[in-house]
Amino acid sequence: MSVTPDFVLSDEELALLPTDEEVAAYARNGWYLTRKLFTDDEVDTLVAASERFYAGERSRTLPGRPPRLAYWTPDKGPVQRHNDYIHYEHDDIAAILRKPIVGAVAARLAQADEIRIFQSTLIYKPPIAGEPSNVVPWHFDRHYWQSCTSDDMLTAFIPFHDCGLDMGTITMVEGSHRWEEIGADDSTSRHFADRDNDDLEVMLARNAEHNHASVTKVPMIIPKGHMSFHHCRTYHGSGANVSGRPRRAISFHLQPGSNEYRAFHLSNGDVVAYNHDVLVRRTADGRPDYADPEFCPVLWRNA
Repeated sequence: MSVTPDFVLSDEELALLPTDEEVAAYARNGWYLTRKLFTDDEVDTLVAASERFYAGERSRTLPGRPPRLAYWTPDKGPVQRHNDYIHYEHDDIAAILRKPIVGAVAARLAQADEIRIFQSTLIYKPPIAGEPSNVVPWHFDRHYWQSCTSDDMLTAFIPFHDCGLDMGTITMVEGSHRWEEIGADDSTSRHFADRDNDDLEVMLARNAEHNHASVTKVPMIIPKGHMSFHHCRTYHGSGANVSGRPRRAISFHLQPGSNEYRAFHLSNGDVVAYNHDVLVRRTADGRPDYADPEFCPVLWRNA
């Protein structure tokens, strides 16, 4: 599955990169809306490939099943679907996700010389207004990436169509990545799906109050072929899909080249684990290697 990427942009692609002013705005706000990075044909390919994936098509399957793997199967019914490691299991989807401009934009925002894939999740939010699983509570990704050394990881949210309020688009809390956090404990190292929605609401409000900040929610109105990026400490969530058609997207988590595994201990001495830890190769000193090219390939490297 590992391929050698071409870290070159055309003049047209160079014009798609964030400006200095936009990079500064990302540092201030914690989110960024891109220009059109994918063609309509590329987005339509993602839709078609995702439908083949849901029908059972795989380029390969994971060599093991991590303990916290998000993996929808038809027997789970019409809930919101999440399928991790889509960049590993389906080559047609991976080929588009690994388009160099995506990594180059991430490198500009993170001010990093190298960007690697960390995780990718195929998402399908069914058009069922009252479906509880459609509502994603307020959270930030860094909480459940405690096994990582980097505080500059980021996520691209990539819808497969125009995505607005009626579809339950991703929504950011302005500037929340710059807040001093209070109330963190063992529970905050767990994925939001394993935490109480009301507790997450309270945590957001308390952290805003502690930082003398207002909770300014900014929904991402994303045209087809565009995407949003957000910082790993930016609070975000999403609401119900009331549009009458499915909301299809990929959550594309990215890591700077400097990111490594670290042992993060809970209060009882247990070490926090991420799904990679049972899949990736080991470093010379025996740690999970978050630079394993099979699962965490390089997306972009500055010349």
